[in-house]
Amino acid sequence: MSKKILAIYYTQTGQLEEIIDSFITPFMDAGVSVEKLRIRTKVNYPFPWNGRRFFEMMPDSVLGIPTTLEPFEMKEKAYDLIIFGYQAWFLSPSIPSNSILANPAFRIVLKNTPVITITGARNMWLSAMERVKKLLQQADAKLVGNIALVDRHHNLVSFVTLLRWMFKGKKDRYLNIFPPPGVAVEDIVHTQVFGKTALHYLNKSEWAGTQAELVQQGAVEVKYNLMFIESKARRIFSLWARFIAKRKKRTGWLVVFKYYLLIALFIAAPLILTIDALFFKPFLSRRIKRQKQYYSDVN
Repeated sequence: MSKKILAIYYTQTGQLEEIIDSFITPFMDAGVSVEKLRIRTKVNYPFPWNGRRFFEMMPDSVLGIPTTLEPFEMKEKAYDLIIFGYQAWFLSPSIPSNSILANPAFRIVLKNTPVITITGARNMWLSAMERVKKLLQQADAKLVGNIALVDRHHNLVSFVTLLRWMFKGKKDRYLNIFPPPGVAVEDIVHTQVFGKTALHYLNKSEWAGTQAELVQQGAVEVKYNLMFIESKARRIFSLWARFIAKRKKRTGWLVVFKYYLLIALFIAAPLILTIDALFFKPFLSRRIKRQKQYYSDVN
């Protein structure tokens, strides 16, 4: 009997769909039945964004509040593998991604089913993945693999280029100096290598060792500086989200949060990283190694 795969995801820009398409290519070449399902929401999230609308998404994203999805139907009652594509908004699973994982019909097919998660991010995806892990665990799914594709350019460079892409819809070389935003084309194409690995384990019906092999192939790279910043920022984002969610008038506070974010990124983060590099990081090598190993794994 042919193996059955469900690739389910939400995308605004189309980048995640390109990643999914590349990943499932080896399966389709091998004749595996792949059902690709792009989820849409009742409330449209515009692309390009406008600044106000984008920051309005922060509280619900961080607090994990779902939105209503357009009706969708899965062809099968059970699958041999589910590929779940998601993106991070404000260090959390995007509202549509969180809504998919909360959907009762989808949670039924998740139960006892192997799952490989795939994200296309600017660079910070650890906190979002932690939330996804918990939601999959609550649905009794079997997380067997994780792939995190990122913009490999410097944090500040990717911040500038991504904002232009998000708010202007332009993905070219800004001023003919900055690189194109998003996950590089060659990295998207390379995702086929991860697909071949997943196909190998699918054919064996045995998933032990999948993530270790994917990590060796470059499916996940945990960078200390980003891991350090994100560990601090996710707690602060949670405080902001809870505070703003309780306000009857949110607009002014969201503006304050926006400027806090800019100050934190361009001033506070470099300063804190410098202090950490001088006084703390040299003495925490074992702890850092354990943390990197944890985030690289799927347990």
